[in-house]
Amino acid sequence: MNNQVAQQQKPTKLTDLVLDRVKQMQDTQDLSLPKNYNASNALNAAFLELQKVQDRNHRPALEVCSHDSIVKSLLDMTLQGLSPAKDQCYFIVYGNELQMQRSYFGTVAAVKRLDGVQKVRAEVVHQDDVFAIGANEDMELIVKQFIPKFENQDKPIIGAFAMIKTDEGTDFTVMTKKEIDQSWAQTRQKNNKVQQNFSQEMAKRTVLNRAAKMFINTSDDSDLLTGAINDTTSNEYDDERRDVTPAEDEKQSTDKLLEGFQKSQEAKSKGVSNNGNSSENKEEASEEVADGQTELFNEGTIKPADEADS
Repeated sequence: MNNQVAQQQKPTKLTDLVLDRVKQMQDTQDLSLPKNYNASNALNAAFLELQKVQDRNHRPALEVCSHDSIVKSLLDMTLQGLSPAKDQCYFIVYGNELQMQRSYFGTVAAVKRLDGVQKVRAEVVHQDDVFAIGANEDMELIVKQFIPKFENQDKPIIGAFAMIKTDEGTDFTVMTKKEIDQSWAQTRQKNNKVQQNFSQEMAKRTVLNRAAKMFINTSDDSDLLTGAINDTTSNEYDDERRDVTPAEDEKQSTDKLLEGFQKSQEAKSKGVSNNGNSSENKEEASEEVADGQTELFNEGTIKPADEADS
């Protein structure tokens, strides 16, 4: 009975910890969340979703997954401004590791948060659709013509393309069905039924992830946001360091996050107990909050760009 109570209490404490950490990052690291995004509501929705998530042996994720991986998944979700209530993300168990993955809608939402992005869209090309590509004067690939036909909707998919429209122009990315299949073959979920049963949405998601890579990695946006987007994409791919337990450097990074949270709490306590030095202690607390967090999204877990196309 005590174990059941402990399991019920653990997720609530984790979501509270993440929410507090996000608020601290907003104060100390200029983290900016979408105006209409309520981090508390998103974390509550994630908490409800996590109670339904199971591993392949039908064991509850909250019982088998490590503390570190749960915290990191919730934090990645919040930094990207995503919510499972909007079908923007979902959670999967690998061994004793919990991972958050984006849906197509989540990838669109995350990319639209980047500076200068006006529109994000992906489409699939079916057999007998009219589709033509070319190049502009800067030798950049462009989609010259796309005419989908209703009668082709049930025909085989032959490719997909993504468009990211920015203040400076429009970037296109095109993938053939063979390239999409090769990307799926590298994912951690081999022979994924979702890819088979919802091939259109999954193909859109794959080509959009590839389109976003170059844009994200060459942008001037916050390392917190771009790192979280890249890290979530890389989660889906096989890696010898990502077998059934979190990589050691990933665990250390999450430990730093938790250590930073504990330090901030201690610093807050000092600020309350020493009335004469409250402003000084507040400044010290802000510095301590940042300790260990900067490296969380900049080291260790992001895979090379040519591997992360989801």
